[in-house]
Amino acid sequence: MTIRSLSLRRLVALCRKEVFQIVRDPSSIIIAFILPIVLLVIFGYGVNLDASRVRLGVLVEDNSAEATSFALLLTSSPYLETRLAGSREELDQWLDSGAIRGMAIIPSDFGTRVQKTGSQAPLEVITDGAEPNTANFVASYLSAAWRSWFFQRTQDRAATVGAAIVVVPRYWFNPAATSRNFIIPGSIAIIMTIIGAMLTSLVIAREWECGTMEALLSTPVTKTEFLLSKVLPYYVLGIASMLLCLTISIWLFQVPFRGSLLLLILYTSLFLGSSLGLGLLLSTITRNQFDAAQAALNAAFLPATILSGFVYEVSSMPLPIQAVTYLIPARYFVSALQTLFQAGFVAHVLLEDLIFLLLSATLFLGLTALKTARRLD
Repeated sequence: MTIRSLSLRRLVALCRKEVFQIVRDPSSIIIAFILPIVLLVIFGYGVNLDASRVRLGVLVEDNSAEATSFALLLTSSPYLETRLAGSREELDQWLDSGAIRGMAIIPSDFGTRVQKTGSQAPLEVITDGAEPNTANFVASYLSAAWRSWFFQRTQDRAATVGAAIVVVPRYWFNPAATSRNFIIPGSIAIIMTIIGAMLTSLVIAREWECGTMEALLSTPVTKTEFLLSKVLPYYVLGIASMLLCLTISIWLFQVPFRGSLLLLILYTSLFLGSSLGLGLLLSTITRNQFDAAQAALNAAFLPATILSGFVYEVSSMPLPIQAVTYLIPARYFVSALQTLFQAGFVAHVLLEDLIFLLLSATLFLGLTALKTARRLD
C-alpha cells in the first residue's frame, strides 16, 4: 500500500527494526524512564527556593515590656530560627561564621519611643548580603513581624489603627507560594529536552558507525520513510516519559495539575518535534555517537536550563539575551507547562506558546530532512 510514494509496509518494517534496536539497547530505556525519575527527585527535593526557617540572631538591649513582647514574637515565629545573643560582638561572630543569616537588635530606647505618640521606634536589622535572596527573606519576615506586633499592640490598647484600608494579599495561582509548584513543571520541560535530544542524537550516528546505513541506502526506502521510522518510536517513548513525569509530580510531590491532559499531550508532541528534530539533525551532521551526544547536551540542555525562564526570570535578563530566548523552544514549553499545572487554561498564553512551538518543530524537522541525503558522501 502506497500513499504519495510513502509505503506503509516499509515504514512499519523500519519502525519494527527501530523498536527491536530500542529493546536490545538498554540506554534508550534508561534515558526515557530511569533518567526522568532521577532528575525529578533531584529537582523536587534538591531545588527549593522557599526559606521556611531563617536563622536569625536577636539582641535585646531594652528591658521594657514592649521590647520583651516583640522579642517573644520573633522567637515564637515558625519562619525564624532565633538565637538570643548577649552582645553585639557575639552576633558579629555568629554572622561571620554562617551560624545566622541576619540579626535584629532591639535598642535600649525601644520601649520609650514606642509609647510616645507620633514617635518612631527604630529596629536595627543586619543581613548577610552574600546570599541576596536570603537577605531579602530576613528583611521581609522582620518587616512582617513588626507590622503584626504593632497592629496587635494597638488592638490590645483599643487604639485606632492609622490605616483605614487593610490590604489582604491574595494569590490567584499557587496561593501557598510554594516554589515546588513551579519548579517541578519547569524541570519537566528540561527533562523532556534532554530525553528528546539524547534519544535521537544517537540513532542515525549509530547506523553510520555500525555500517547499516549503506544497506539502508541500497533499498527503495525513501527519505520520508527513513526519518519517520526514526521519529515515531522515540515520540512514543517521549509521550510515555511525560506521562510518567506527570504521575510522579502529582502523586509524589503533590503538585496540582489544573489543565487538560489532551492539551498537555498536544504541547508535549510539538515540543518533542523540536527536541527530536534537533537530536536527529545533530546525529545526521556528526555521524558519531559520542560527538552527537555531547552536541545534544550543549545545544539542548544548557540553553533550556539557563534561557528558558525555568530558573532565571527572562524579564530580568539584558535585552540582547532576552532576544535570544525567543529562539529557545524550551522557553515556550516551560511557560505552557507552568500554565497548565498552576492555572489551567489561559488562552492568550497557551496560544502564543502553541504558535512558537509549532514553528520550532517545523524548523528543526525541516532542517533534518534537508540535511539527510540518500547517498554516500
